[in-house]
Amino acid sequence: MLAGALARGDIAIDFSGTDWDFLESPGFLLAVFALAVIWYGAERSGANRTLELGAAAIGLALGALLFAGSLAEGGSEAWPGIVAGVACGALAWAAVGGLLERTRARLAAHERGSGANGRAPAGFLTAYAETAALLLAGLAILLPPVSFLALIAFVFLLVRGRREGERKYAGLRVLR
Repeated sequence: MLAGALARGDIAIDFSGTDWDFLESPGFLLAVFALAVIWYGAERSGANRTLELGAAAIGLALGALLFAGSLAEGGSEAWPGIVAGVACGALAWAAVGGLLERTRARLAAHERGSGANGRAPAGFLTAYAETAALLLAGLAILLPPVSFLALIAFVFLLVRGRREGERKYAGLRVLR
């Protein structure tokens, strides 16, 4: 939504004059906003894995459209942006999703250990992640090299998360 809103105001990005100008149209922005509200409601009601995968698919599609539109805005062929947008989105989803999953597990263990009841920390975790995503999107639009730094950070998170998972279960092999 941020990219479309900035493009609508011709701030740092502008899809006008390309085949991708629908990305800044009020109807498209309203549809994205409606999807965000629906997702928020589904998440608050305890979204299941199917809804999560559906949201991921929509996110990947939007990433592909925005990457293609950005390339077209710069005068390049748009089709590589579709492929790269899906790849970048999948990397981010895998890296951040794994981080959030591990963090939620730690918060749940901490809550059980401290006798706390309620889901306040876990609920705020999603808000923090969404705020970070919004800030990253804004920075990436205003300062494009930030995008490359974000990709490096996502790879780091993914590799580190996999190593932690392997280390966690290494001791279980000994028990066989």
